Amino acid sequence: MPKELIMPALGMAQETGKVLRWLRVEGEEVRQGEPILEVETDKANVEIEAPASGVLAKVLAREGDEVPVGQVIGWILLPGEQPSELAASAARSRPAETTMVRAQEVEAADSAASPPPAPAPSSRPRASPKARRLARELGVDLRAVRGSGPGGAVLAADLEALQAGGQALQVPHVWKLMAERTVRAWTTVPHFFLQRDVRADRLVAWREALARRTQAELTYTDLLVKLVASALRAHPEVNARWEDGRIRRLPEVHVGVAVATEEGLVVPVIHRAESLSVEQIARRRAEVVDRARAGRLRPEDVEGGTFTLSNLGMYGVDRFLAVVNAPQAAILSVGRVSERVVAEDGRPVVRACLTLGLSCDHRVLDGARAARFLDTLAGFVEEPLALLE
Repeated sequence: MPKELIMPALGMAQETGKVLRWLRVEGEEVRQGEPILEVETDKANVEIEAPASGVLAKVLAREGDEVPVGQVIGWILLPGEQPSELAASAARSRPAETTMVRAQEVEAADSAASPPPAPAPSSRPRASPKARRLARELGVDLRAVRGSGPGGAVLAADLEALQAGGQALQVPHVWKLMAERTVRAWTTVPHFFLQRDVRADRLVAWREALARRTQAELTYTDLLVKLVASALRAHPEVNARWEDGRIRRLPEVHVGVAVATEEGLVVPVIHRAESLSVEQIARRRAEVVDRARAGRLRPEDVEGGTFTLSNLGMYGVDRFLAVVNAPQAAILSVGRVSERVVAEDGRPVVRACLTLGLSCDHRVLDGARAARFLDTLAGFVEEPLALLE
């Protein structure tokens, strides 16, 4: 049976993806795993790999099309299959094909004398995820924007055209924007938050020793990914998610690392982190961070995360509140390593310390389980070499 090419979901809130360009043409042979097209999401441009080897037999989405997630955008004939076998499979996808937003049709609609049909009344205006993000950043009320998408949906291009037209757009302060996002996320899911200050002297020494031995550029994030993965192995109830109204424990540990890019926050994943050495984690982290900041993440780079780590220490932040990356059970926030005065044998001394924060989904975890996990992780941070013995 011919193999479908599907518009993938590369983020939790993604509704559509835009076909930027096809890297192969109809009739050309393709190999499983090689890039076959490039897709734009609200976070990055991503190369999509061929799901099977064969011949690219039919392309349903042209370059510039905005396509709903899950939509069939093309077909691959497997070895030995004939074009006649494609007809029945392609026919099943035609009704949904009409929902695509073609760039050529949008241009034609804009130049037509008659205005597009008004969108149906709704308390939440129709808009693509990228348009919603851009509207928040520009301070634009989407209800006041004439959309060129299906049913009057607002696209990112509509907002870019509005901005280019010289209309004054108020850009909200970044802290206000972050606060609004936090409130929205925390009012939909029951959360709680734990925090703990830990000694980091031995963590600093471990990093320096590993860097000298391996001649590699290691970050505290690399070390923490390893320690977090080990703590998750010791507390499998934290390596879980809320799915279909129930708790689902996950067999493998895949640690997501929050990365700030020009397009917003993305969370590439270090897969099977518990089985990797710190050097392997560092190489993997460097690769995905470089791809994230270049807007070239692949689907497998962001899929499958079971826990997220967000480190803002490099920005001079001591402590902060992180929002759970749903449907995961928890996220760890990490502040900077700094010298602080602590009590030692009844005397004040200066030691390197950092603050760990744990935000949890209360549907998956209770306070006691979360506290035990945080205690184990704090112990690993304070005595990381004991983990390797």
